[in-house]
Amino acid sequence: MKRLTFLLRPGWLALALVVVAFAYLCFTVLAPWQLGKNTKTNRENSQIENSLKAEPVALTTLLPHQDSSAPDAQWREVTATGHYVPSAQVLARLRVVGGSPAFNVLVPFIADGGPVVLVDRGYVLPIQGNKVPEIAPLPSGTVTITARLRDSETAPAAKPPFREDGFTQVYAIDTALVATTTGVPLAGSYLQLIENQPGGLGVAELPHLDPGPFLSYGIQWIAFGIVAPIGLGYFAFSEIRARRREAAFAAEKASAPVTVEDKLADRYGRRQ
Repeated sequence: MKRLTFLLRPGWLALALVVVAFAYLCFTVLAPWQLGKNTKTNRENSQIENSLKAEPVALTTLLPHQDSSAPDAQWREVTATGHYVPSAQVLARLRVVGGSPAFNVLVPFIADGGPVVLVDRGYVLPIQGNKVPEIAPLPSGTVTITARLRDSETAPAAKPPFREDGFTQVYAIDTALVATTTGVPLAGSYLQLIENQPGGLGVAELPHLDPGPFLSYGIQWIAFGIVAPIGLGYFAFSEIRARRREAAFAAEKASAPVTVEDKLADRYGRRQ
């Protein structure tokens, strides 16, 4: 056991602590993070693919009442008849369309016989750097729209809504936040208008059906979490073997008989 006491030295303890912490992060944070993104991406790709094959359904089929949300039906096309609430229109800033910054224009829509739902009219591009351009007015009266059902986003807590250029602006399409900001109760999911709809603006393309590298990244983090402790064990075992060889060599040298040549060498060395 004395040969293992070197493992209790500060350098080895610090190395072991770093390796254990790294492996823990790999298994509990980094790998689940990437695998979770892979699951989310595959789910969204499947939802988009299914929505392209399915016929639109009535909004109330998926959102029957005001507190409804439909995370399992994201991207599904729905139809609704009702009217917009222009006075509660807000902008979602810092959006990206084709690599360029944009504003998404959001407005509540009161569906006949259904909930009040937030509608993403589409995007407008800023002018003069970051100024809001002129936005086409909403149609008055009753209209029928077709849109894709979307999950609500989560707004960053450190970035509250503010008013600029005559519009209330938010940093995410967060239905709960928009409801609080405008005073209009909204369903949990929102609608994203498709092409050629009443009140529609620029329509962003659907996301590409690409699974991304998240699965391979997750597997790599799991592999790193396994290899790191194995590497530590290998270095410790190598150190133990080296110390054993040194101890064996020292013992062999101590037990070997002293020859005349050794005596002459020692004497010559002392004279030097």
